Amino acid sequence: MMHCNRCGGILQENAEFCPHCGNAVAPIAACPNYVNPYVAFMGYGMAPQVTIQYNGDPAEQTGYERYPGHEEVVSIKGLWKRYSRKADWAVSNVSFTCYEGEIVGLLGHNGAGKSTTLKCLEGMLPFDKGEIKIAGYDIQKDGEKAKAHMGFVTDNHATFVKMTGLQYINFMADVYEVPSKVRVKRLAELERVFQLGHPIENLISSYSHGMRQKICMMGSLIHQPKLWILDEPMTGLDPRTMHAVQEFMHQYVAQGNSIIFSSHALNTVAKLCDRVVLIRKGQQVDELNVKEIYAANPNFDFEEYFLRNEKQS
Repeated sequence: MMHCNRCGGILQENAEFCPHCGNAVAPIAACPNYVNPYVAFMGYGMAPQVTIQYNGDPAEQTGYERYPGHEEVVSIKGLWKRYSRKADWAVSNVSFTCYEGEIVGLLGHNGAGKSTTLKCLEGMLPFDKGEIKIAGYDIQKDGEKAKAHMGFVTDNHATFVKMTGLQYINFMADVYEVPSKVRVKRLAELERVFQLGHPIENLISSYSHGMRQKICMMGSLIHQPKLWILDEPMTGLDPRTMHAVQEFMHQYVAQGNSIIFSSHALNTVAKLCDRVVLIRKGQQVDELNVKEIYAANPNFDFEEYFLRNEKQS
């Protein structure tokens, strides 16, 4: 018996298209050892069942500490970007690094250049001068290899709204060539964090703002990237999910991965980050080591510091 590798529906022998969802039948669907992610994750009885095991906090298994000293994951050197020849520089001479086991935050006012920096880092925007490397790969010279090591959540949670949540997750897994059995395990682990539940079967167009943010995050993590890039990641999330995501971020870098994110939530930045890069009017004006600051002054107020710097501008 054959099953559709998208919806799990039963197929006639030698079928070329699924009569249930119209999906082109891939040869792998005929393999007796094939485990359909939809079927296995949702618990339907049309495919072999897979037992999902969660092994607890990864931080307890890896021994990573969140500070610079491990392998460099991100290197940005002398980044310059403007959107037209007559325009001012959106980003000028920004340089910073991010190491394994580290969370780096970008702080700045609206229009400061945070999103532009992240989109250049991700490869969405070409830039005028500078060098960006991810896991050792130059984003301009080896863009495909660099992008294979990252996951990016934009500030507008862009997804394919005519897909269901599961179709979108499987699409992202296909793009990054995640094996079927691996994606089943990862999807179950992500569901523990984001708790999207049965709406994952529904069209994304029916999702609320927060649900779209969740599915976007899940899709960006299905291939377990070395670098997770987040642009205003907590927007629209409920308090429970915000707390779960923050805990997950600590666990994720404890596995030797890295996170770069921008946010206006200063308390969240102070709580999560190892280092903070402050950008004002496209220029990098400061870089703070959060641990060292709190060790020297436990009462340090990030909000007061940020507002004081904005007044100086």
